[in-house]
Amino acid sequence: MDVTVVGAGPVGLVLAAELALSGASVQVIERLAEPSGAMKAGSINVPTAEALDRRGLLPAAEKVQREVLGRAGPVAREAGDRRGATVPRFTGHFAGMVLDADLVDWADADLAAHAGVEGARVVPQRELEELLADHVERLGVPVCREVEVTALQDTGDTVLVGTTAGAVRTGWLVGCDGGRSTVRRLAGIDFSGTDPELTGHLAIADIADPEKLASGWTWSDRGAYRYGPQPGRIVTVEFDRAPADRSAPVTLHEVQTSLRRVSGTDVTLTALRGPATRWSDNARQAAAYRSGRVLLAGDSAHVHSPFGGQGLNLGVGDAMNLGWKLGAVVGGWAPEGLLDTYDAERRPVGAWVLDWTRAQIAVLRGDARSAALREVVGDLLSTRDGTTYAVKKIAGVTQRVDLPGDHPLVGRHVPDLRLADGSRPADHAHDGGFLLLDRTPDGTFTRAATAWAGRVRSVPDGHGTPSGLLVRPDGVVAWACDTADDTAVTGLETALRLWAGRPSPAPEREPVG
Repeated sequence: MDVTVVGAGPVGLVLAAELALSGASVQVIERLAEPSGAMKAGSINVPTAEALDRRGLLPAAEKVQREVLGRAGPVAREAGDRRGATVPRFTGHFAGMVLDADLVDWADADLAAHAGVEGARVVPQRELEELLADHVERLGVPVCREVEVTALQDTGDTVLVGTTAGAVRTGWLVGCDGGRSTVRRLAGIDFSGTDPELTGHLAIADIADPEKLASGWTWSDRGAYRYGPQPGRIVTVEFDRAPADRSAPVTLHEVQTSLRRVSGTDVTLTALRGPATRWSDNARQAAAYRSGRVLLAGDSAHVHSPFGGQGLNLGVGDAMNLGWKLGAVVGGWAPEGLLDTYDAERRPVGAWVLDWTRAQIAVLRGDARSAALREVVGDLLSTRDGTTYAVKKIAGVTQRVDLPGDHPLVGRHVPDLRLADGSRPADHAHDGGFLLLDRTPDGTFTRAATAWAGRVRSVPDGHGTPSGLLVRPDGVVAWACDTADDTAVTGLETALRLWAGRPSPAPEREPVG
């Protein structure tokens, strides 16, 4: 195989799919016999939903949200999705303080530019994994389960991987195998950060006496807990201890003991509905996302507390960024140095997420200083500007990559534009290639990109502003211009050489799916 991906969670599956779309041969190996049923992320942010949209998976994600909300009931103020259907507004929370949808400025330019995926935000991790598993199966990617990595050797031109199923020789190896990554450890990549100081639990339980629990977040001198919003959902946080053993199964007794300790009640849990999750505020980032032919993505590259639901989305962003770049190197149309931009572009986002979650833990603590800080932050989040700021950060609509160019769209995820024929940019991106939106009346930009037609799909759109957009496979705008003069053409050609590699005048690829 050109690439072997270790880990069949959402990050590994997204990465494998992107590599397959690029034409690389790829396989996924996973130590677990089947996907974990433990509760994890309950939603996705805008960049993740837009990534699904660009690959033709938005209808499936919208179906998941309808089913989830049908079981849970309304969760926020309603809005319209891309088809005009009524959907709930998704806001999220900061340190347990739920953000009021009625305070958000939904007309804010950043939010309004990415409203097309509002109907696909409430997609829990388990359902997302199922959706992605179907996606990689359609692309013909083999997923080999009950296989563990035991050794690796980077020979300079390949990677020799020892596994419990025998030796594997692969061109590149990518660790998407979680916070306790075997690939990261065997590659000798340092994983520094801040040590855990708390233990958290997340579970759905049958409760004999739920009236003993308060709804929402409740604080005490022993910690904090949340009951709801759906019946039986419990989150506990204990600030005086770190997990003794993160790998041990979470028992009913453990969850009940934690809940009784932080709530100060003798509440009784009679059963767990599915595996519960134990977590901490351990916050670390890999010293390098790449070592030779070994790369890291997702929790293998960064870990943090789950507050704010950023971990899953951060990992999917890694996979989208790395997938097309590694595929370009494997395909031979881009130099290996392109992979250096993966670390450069994703590390700052990872560092921000670590600090975003650290800030929430600081506000969440039960001591007097944190309680005072919580009051101040709560006041800020009760304002229109404060709530809108937090919602934009959680939604991911302010993310930007530092790229050459002074147009305000460069480095941002492409906005959800409505084109003259009624389509959107995402509708033309299912094949995983570059997208060139040409709004010049005579096709000026399309002609300039002719030499790259093998990997750049040009979409004419009559008149409008911006006059041209070059969108990378990960949805990031690589070039944009409001004119169509010689300077604009030169800028486009420069961006094409930088990101789309050597010219390839082969016919454009047909969309996949």
